[in-house]
Amino acid sequence: MSDPPIRILIAKPGLDGHDRGAKVVAQGLRDAGMEVIYTGLRQTAEQIVKAALEEDVDAVGLSLHSGAHMTFFPRIRELLDAAGLGHVLLTGGGIIPEEDKRELRRLGAGMLFGPGTPIASLVDYIRKEVARRRPARDAAGEPE
Repeated sequence: MSDPPIRILIAKPGLDGHDRGAKVVAQGLRDAGMEVIYTGLRQTAEQIVKAALEEDVDAVGLSLHSGAHMTFFPRIRELLDAAGLGHVLLTGGGIIPEEDKRELRRLGAGMLFGPGTPIASLVDYIRKEVARRRPARDAAGEPE
């Protein structure tokens, strides 16, 4: 039996109105065989986590260009953990300084990517990280 396709939620939190990059990433992940749910612009942290729970995702990818990354990544990680979704990969990208990327990793985010990152790099990272996390999800008795 093969593993089910990776399900990933792509979200644009906050007031950032630029979503071309998020749409390009979403299409690239779809082309790689992942099931992608795109929430659209101006989502709250609570809306994103609610959608992640309802959609039973393996990963959440945030796209941020507004400078609010130090607010949204930790808040969404906190809400995912509180909802029993500690196994869900929280990743993303946008305009995020290297120093902030290191701090966000320390706070529970996965790798964070900048503009121009090849889609193949995202696909490879997400596949490896989800494969690593799925046994923890299955052991917790969560739905497949």
